[in-house]
Amino acid sequence: MSATQPRIVFHLLGPSHPCAAVEAALKLKGLDYERVELQPGAHVERMAEIYGAERTTVPGAVIDDEPVHGSNAILERLEAIAPEPSLFPDGELGERVVEAMAWGDAELQPLGRSLPWGSLHFRPEAAGTFAAHDAPPLDPAGTDFAIKLIRGTWKYHKLTAVRLADDLAGLPAKLDRVDAYVADGVLAGEQPNAADLQIGSTLAVLRTVGDVRALIDGRPAEQVARRWFDERPGLVPVGAFPAGWVPSA
Repeated sequence: MSATQPRIVFHLLGPSHPCAAVEAALKLKGLDYERVELQPGAHVERMAEIYGAERTTVPGAVIDDEPVHGSNAILERLEAIAPEPSLFPDGELGERVVEAMAWGDAELQPLGRSLPWGSLHFRPEAAGTFAAHDAPPLDPAGTDFAIKLIRGTWKYHKLTAVRLADDLAGLPAKLDRVDAYVADGVLAGEQPNAADLQIGSTLAVLRTVGDVRALIDGRPAEQVARRWFDERPGLVPVGAFPAGWVPSA
């Protein structure tokens, strides 16, 4: 760790897209950090111990004994620690980046949980493909285990079929907004900004759902998903969601 930077302890879950956004910022700024990957499920109690009873989700970072919770708050704190390269441009563009980052956190980020886990309910054997690139689907015994895990996750995230159908129906309008940000120069510039990381990390995980990938690819939103984030392992096959739930591309 550099003598001029504070000590950063980063608490995360490996599959989490908000955590991917924060880790991308840490690497972009060249900051040293201690990476603490928590166990799903058990992370709730641990996060509450560190960040407070109402803050049980990841990511979190303890920066010189100061707990900072949530991806956007951490991105802003990292900018104060290491202003270059900047994640927040000056002037009107900077204002648009903050607006897009907040929208990505509030409106788009939840779909990165609901749609992948929702699709796995219908194709639980596909959970095996998320273990590594080119990993095969699960065998029957593994699928039985995945079904139990997926049921628990649906309960934890309060997923329902109605919510999934609504999220899918509303996705094209959200992708149109991402495309508009690209057209306006807010996203997908030469250097990533905070909105690129917040929105791109969510789109990257959404592309693991075949039905959703078909809606993203071939439009400007695809470059936001792929430009700053490696291709994630895992793919839930096209057709996982019931007929009529997925809007036409």
